[in-house]
Order: sequence, then C-alpha cells, then structure tokens
Amino acid sequence: MSVIVQKFGGTSVADAEKILAAARRAIAAKRAGHQVVMVVSARGKKTDELVSLAAEITDSPPPREMDMLLSTGEQESVALMAMAIRELGEEAISMTGAQIGIYTDSSHTKARIRSIETDRMRAALEAGKIVVAAGFQGVDDEFNITTLGRGGSDTTATALAAVLGAEECEIYTDVDGVFTTDPRVVSEARKVDQISYDEMLELASLGAGVMHSRSIEFAKKYRVPLRIRPSYSEGVGTLVIPESDEAGRVVTGVAFVRDEARVSLVDIPDRPGVMSLIFSKMAQRKIPLDMVVQDVGTGGTAEVSFTVPEKELAETLTAADEAVRELKAGSVLHGTNVSKVSAVGAGMRTHTGVAAQMFQALAEADVNIGMISTSEIKISALVDRECCEQAVRAVHSGFGLEKETAEGPSVGWRRTETPLTGQPGEDLEHEVIARLATMEDIVVSEALLDADQSRVTIRNLPDQKGVAAKIFSAVAEGDIMVDLIVQNISHSGRAHLSFTVPRKDLEACLLLVREVLEEWPDAELTFERDIAKLSVMGIGLRSHTGVGEKLFRALADAQINVRMISTSEIRMSVVVDVDQGEKALRQIKETFSLTE
Repeated sequence: MSVIVQKFGGTSVADAEKILAAARRAIAAKRAGHQVVMVVSARGKKTDELVSLAAEITDSPPPREMDMLLSTGEQESVALMAMAIRELGEEAISMTGAQIGIYTDSSHTKARIRSIETDRMRAALEAGKIVVAAGFQGVDDEFNITTLGRGGSDTTATALAAVLGAEECEIYTDVDGVFTTDPRVVSEARKVDQISYDEMLELASLGAGVMHSRSIEFAKKYRVPLRIRPSYSEGVGTLVIPESDEAGRVVTGVAFVRDEARVSLVDIPDRPGVMSLIFSKMAQRKIPLDMVVQDVGTGGTAEVSFTVPEKELAETLTAADEAVRELKAGSVLHGTNVSKVSAVGAGMRTHTGVAAQMFQALAEADVNIGMISTSEIKISALVDRECCEQAVRAVHSGFGLEKETAEGPSVGWRRTETPLTGQPGEDLEHEVIARLATMEDIVVSEALLDADQSRVTIRNLPDQKGVAAKIFSAVAEGDIMVDLIVQNISHSGRAHLSFTVPRKDLEACLLLVREVLEEWPDAELTFERDIAKLSVMGIGLRSHTGVGEKLFRALADAQINVRMISTSEIRMSVVVDVDQGEKALRQIKETFSLTE
C-alpha cells in the first residue's frame, strides 16, 4: 500500500475548525487506499508566543531549554489532531520526534537529522492508523529534545517521505500553489501546475514563503514528489518533480528581491588568491552575497561586484575595506536603492534567445540594466528599485506567463525507479537512513567542467537602456546558445559585458556582434577562444556564506586564477584558463568531498 505524507503548517491548524479540516484531508487520503503520515507544526502564533514568554523570563535563554519549550507547540498540535481524527471515525496515534525515532546531533535550535527509525511508524500504519508526527523536532543521543531550525517541519515531512518511500509529500499552505510571480505585483500571475526542483530552488524569493529550500533539496536528492496545495480548498496545487513539462514553456516564473545594495571592489589585483581573500572576509561576518559578478580583468587589475541585503550593507563595507587594506590595492564603491529581477525556467537549457527576449522586454519598459548574472536556468538583472515592479511586469508579460498552458493541470507523477539503488522496499529505506547524516550536511552536491566554450568581452559600452537587448538579439538571430553572461558597470560609468558561447559558434558570434557594435564606436571587442567553465551546484549557495570562501581558497591553493564569476541561488560558475580546467575540477571535488 502506498504512503502519503501530508504536512500542515501553523496557519492550517490554528484553531479547532482548521484542525478538523486537516483531519478530514488525512481521512480522505486513507479511505482512498493510502497509508497516511501527517506532519504537523505548532498552531498559529504559538511559537512566537513561547519565544515572547521566554524573553519575559530571561534575555539569554539556554538553547537546550528553548528546544524543550518550543517543542511543546508541536506536541499540543499532534495530540489535538489525533483527537480530531478519532472523533471523525478513524484511528490515529500522535508521536513526538523522539517517539518516532528522529535522531539528531546536539546543535540545539538548529539540529541536523542523523537517522530515522521507521519500525514504530510502519507498525502503526500496518495497523490501519494515521500517524500524526510532530514536525520540527527530534532527540539527540542523550535524549535531549532538539529542534531543527527554520523550515524544520518541512524538513521533517520530506525526510519521512524519503525514508518511507512515499508516493507523494503534500505540503498544505495558505496559498493556491506556486505562481509565475507575486500576484500582488502582477495581478495576471498564474498558478503553475508543475515545476522542477531546480526551478523551485532558483525561485527562492517566491518559494521561501511556501516551503524551505533545504526541504526542496532533500526531496530532489531522493526524488520525492512534492505537491504544494491550499489547505482551504480542494485545489490540486503545484507539483514539484525532477523535470516539469509546463507545455513547453521556456520560462516558468519571474522572481525579484526588492531591497538590495551593490558593493564593488575596483582596481584590485588580477591574480590567484584575491577572490579567496574577499570571500573569506564576507564569510567571517556571515554576509549572504547574492549576485556576484567578476568580469575579465585588464592591465593586471580586476573588478568584482556583488549585491547584499540592504540591511547588511554596513557590515559588508567594513569587510570589503579590510580586504582592500590587506591587498594594498583597490577601492570600495557602493550603491543602494537597487532590486534584482530574475527570469527562471528549465527551458533555457535548450532554447536560444531567452536573454535577448528578457532584455528587450526591459528596454521596451524603459528599464535600464545595471549588473547581469546568469545560471543554467536563470537570468538576473539589477535595476533601480523604483523600477522593480515595472520590470517584473515587463518580464512576466514579455514571456507571456499570464497565458494558460495548452495542457491541463497534472494530477500526478510516479517514480519509475528508486533514486539510490533501484531496489524497492527495505533496501531503499536502509540506504536513505544511512545517508541522512551526510544529506543534512550537503551544500555543494555537484561540480561540473565545460571546456568547450569561448568567451566574448565587450568593454566601454554606454550605460543605457536597450544595449544588452540589441547585442543578444543579434546573437539570437544566429541561433547561438549563450551560456554565462556577466555585466558590470564600471566606476567610470561605462558597461562591461562578457558572455560565453560554444567554441564552434565563436566566429559566427563575433561577426554578429561586430555588426551591432558599429553603433557604439568606443566599444572594445575582445575574445578568448579556449576557456574552461567550472560550476558548483547545491542548495542555498547564497545563504551558505562559506561556499564561495572554500571554492576560491581551493583555487588559490592550486594557483588558479579566476577570470569570470557568475552566481545564482543554486549555482556558482567561474571561468579559468582552459589548461587549468581539469586541475581546478579535481581541486573542487576534493574540497567539497564529491565522489564520482
């Protein structure tokens, strides 16, 4: 019999009426022939209430006692839910994290799962009971109660779905599903029927309110189908699966981050170790870097720019000043009132002209582009904050995201094979359990080398609307696939743009670009035929501040200079000399303990 895991957040179990409504969902799934595990959060504002109560007692509550206190919120919820299910005519049993057998390390308030025992849950399910599991919590080897930190109930749900080999993990929320963008900004925003794990992770600024990124990565690793559903209606929501099929759409959604600040380190030495020093200074202060752009250096100097949450600007400038002093070269510039707007879609992997289409939409909306960074399935542009919503609407409309897809909503997706060994049942379960500890530690999960690309660089472009649109429209006319794109605005107010293309298309690309550049006689075109692009992928590269530090330290230790940098939520890409590509890949895999 198949297993369904259902997770209900705090707003979905805020009062007796909502608890009964959630109980009916679980009962309906059981009566449809499934074994059901419910994962339940603390009710409504219960956690906030407990935190406030602790603050009235002490300014510095011990983490162990905070875990003891906060875990009572879920304990209350699961007991009430089990009562509701019994009242509605089905058998249920509530379990705390300890009773389930969720074992964690001893990092109170932010514990990591080490293992999960399934015997007790399996026995209850085989006896016909609905298991009501407390989210957000576990127990360490000394039987101390621990909590899993932000997004902990989502982590519990996806971990249980993985270890039980669930057919689906349903996440019930107070929204209809995942939308093409924020409906409060674009009233025509449409609910997405399917979305891939990677697209969901890249749309983190939209998806963070729906479920936590670590849970999505967990589901991706073990190929657990996630369905984000409304708790207040019978809507089917959005299915999150390995690869979506949104009727052939190239772009799935438009994300934005409104309150960004930009920091640039200019005239810094173009040599191995410089990026390592800069990123180490940021990591020491746990500053989350967002867009990171380094263009090709000239004359022995380079320039790197990045964005940070505006509230982090003061600390970022302190760290940047320290880096410049240690380098004994360069200076620090910054700007505020900027926003990041991103187009995300798995179709970018196989379609040309996507960047041109996005930049053209922004130009037609009279929006100028500052920085540009890209990943395999994401294009991000930095714009003036006052133009943020205008830019979002323009990109959304430019890709026709308000239009309904040709196909109706999907109703399901089934695994065709198990994600680890191909063996069903207990073998899969045991392997998932064995890997839980390392899964929780994974930030970088993959490293790739592409040594078949060339780099094109254009310097001294005018910083004005429509320039990028004209360049990439010309490239798209040649049906040339553009991969990495970075744009920076120099301290002299001129734009510098670099991008990579397949080596076989370099000559055709140069012909097309030269024709466009006749409009700007001061622009300087250069290229490099042989480059190597290295990419590291994983969850939350932006929020895990040490990833960049480790990456660039590894390259510096191997005396490998970084020529370009571009980042996204789940990918960090760098360009190095082609003859150093294999060496750099080995160094990165060793640094992040990545096996073949």
